[in-house]
Amino acid sequence: MQYKKDTIVAIATASSGIGGGIAIIRISGDNALYIAQKIAKPAINSANSAKSTNFTHSANTTKSTKNTSNLSKSIITASNENNTDSAKSTTNTSNANSAKSTKEFSLDFAPRYATLCNIYDKDEILLDEAIIIYYKAPHSYTCEDIIEVQCHASDIIAQKVLDSCLHYGARLARGGEFTKRAFLNGRIDLSQANAISQMIATKDAFLQTALIAQLKGSLGDFVREVREVLLLAIASAEMMIDYSEEDIASDFIEGIKINLKSLQTRLSKIYDFSTTRAKIGNAWKLAIIGKPNVGKSSLLNAILLEERAITSNIAGTTRDSIEEEILIDGSIIRLIDTAGIRSSNDAIESKGIERSLQAIREANIILAVFDSSNALNSEDKEVIEILSANKSDKKILAILNKSDCKNALSSANVERIKSICKDMLKISALKVEQTARIMHDKLKEIINQSNLKGEIILSAPYQLESIKSSIAHLDLALGRLKEGELELFAYHIKDTLESIGQITSPYTNEEMLDKMFSEFCLGK
Repeated sequence: MQYKKDTIVAIATASSGIGGGIAIIRISGDNALYIAQKIAKPAINSANSAKSTNFTHSANTTKSTKNTSNLSKSIITASNENNTDSAKSTTNTSNANSAKSTKEFSLDFAPRYATLCNIYDKDEILLDEAIIIYYKAPHSYTCEDIIEVQCHASDIIAQKVLDSCLHYGARLARGGEFTKRAFLNGRIDLSQANAISQMIATKDAFLQTALIAQLKGSLGDFVREVREVLLLAIASAEMMIDYSEEDIASDFIEGIKINLKSLQTRLSKIYDFSTTRAKIGNAWKLAIIGKPNVGKSSLLNAILLEERAITSNIAGTTRDSIEEEILIDGSIIRLIDTAGIRSSNDAIESKGIERSLQAIREANIILAVFDSSNALNSEDKEVIEILSANKSDKKILAILNKSDCKNALSSANVERIKSICKDMLKISALKVEQTARIMHDKLKEIINQSNLKGEIILSAPYQLESIKSSIAHLDLALGRLKEGELELFAYHIKDTLESIGQITSPYTNEEMLDKMFSEFCLGK
């Protein structure tokens, strides 16, 4: 599908406030080259004539300078002649007159070559010296003519260059419109478009790696593999319908069942894993819970290797949640130190306990801290009951703190804790470096166990819905096959094909496309 619209422009780089030396203004559309020729002229500088003869530089090291266009060579000749005249002129010639003289020259741009230019506004006022690269259709991100202006990373300069492009006929691009054009022009499929959006937003190294694979087409390849299995199933069904009066080997039907059940198992595995990862988002949420004065804040400080939370022997020191982030093996973990869980008549402490319970509900990982120097009491048992009610979808790690003291936990106490928690560690939070090493290693292990290496990750809600629907239709198909209802079996397989295809195939609903691509950053 070809997508021909007006020419769009946007600043494609982040604000200079976060650092960086270059801003990129991206133009896409039929008039991109025209606009570039209106705003750019050769970068001829009489104060630096020795360098002015070389303002076309290769952006592709595989090309030699011999491939430079004839028009580019004529520009170089023109610049040399100008430099000769400049050398003969008086030394007090103003920079303004020199800049004005460059307006007599026009630039052509060799595709995929970097050209050094002066950039002007509509009033022929010099804005900046910049690099322009021309990507000729269809060999560009959008499959349209694209111009990229690389200027100095000043928000003011970038905005003025943008305004100059708008003056000469470009329209300000909407969020995600460049990627939308790439999709509609057939350069990428829907799964790759989503991967681009997610790659920009994600802060998780594992998810980033998976998204890069999707950008290279791994998810599209997976959908094609699924389609092959389903198409074979339909072809087999049609054959069995045509030869219903003939004897069909039972192992033939059994082979179809095995293939489809294997496919269903894999789809379910991908769906379950992807929904779990969706809950994690950009950061794992880890709640440190326990009754008052078991060492929760000391544990937080040890993991962070800094005195972040106030610690005291007085119970109930922490009355509000304290949040900090750490990076472990490329994954962000948001640590939440909660108020001690117990019955309290203190209004402020009660509010803190409510927030503790909320943190437990939202957490992916729970560190349940117990004081091994004391037997379990009613407050510990209340914590265990809360853990039991939240254990279904969370990783719960029991921390037996104060291992430097005499152990007072009976074997029955330990077994009770183990029945709820998936793992147990003995530490002394006062031994800061040792505790930090133990906890970091354990958290790394938990994260790695949660990442399915080499498996597909569905990162968008529409993808999860598509595969969920595919699993449901496939289940119905298998039921019909078991009953020998081949026509209905084929019908449900076709529904499965339609559902799985939505992951990569285009939607026809323009409004839905606008909604999806509007979530991209501007300039992408």
